[in-house]
Amino acid sequence: MNQGEYIVVKAKEQGVVVIGLTRGTDTKFHHTEKLDRGEVFIAQFSDHTSAIKIRGKATVLTKYGTIETDT
Repeated sequence: MNQGEYIVVKAKEQGVVVIGLTRGTDTKFHHTEKLDRGEVFIAQFSDHTSAIKIRGKATVLTKYGTIETDT
């Protein structure tokens, strides 16, 4: 198994959605989490997850720094 990198998502509002997208020739949704304000989700890039999409206001922590979403 590929030991992928992790990100941390902290919801700044109700209903923040974190979506995992698959690897391969066709990109597809494979996992969705809905977070309430203040909840924290830790996600890992893996053999199955090549991208993570976030909808809503959240703080995202990565090894590259901290990102605040605008929506």
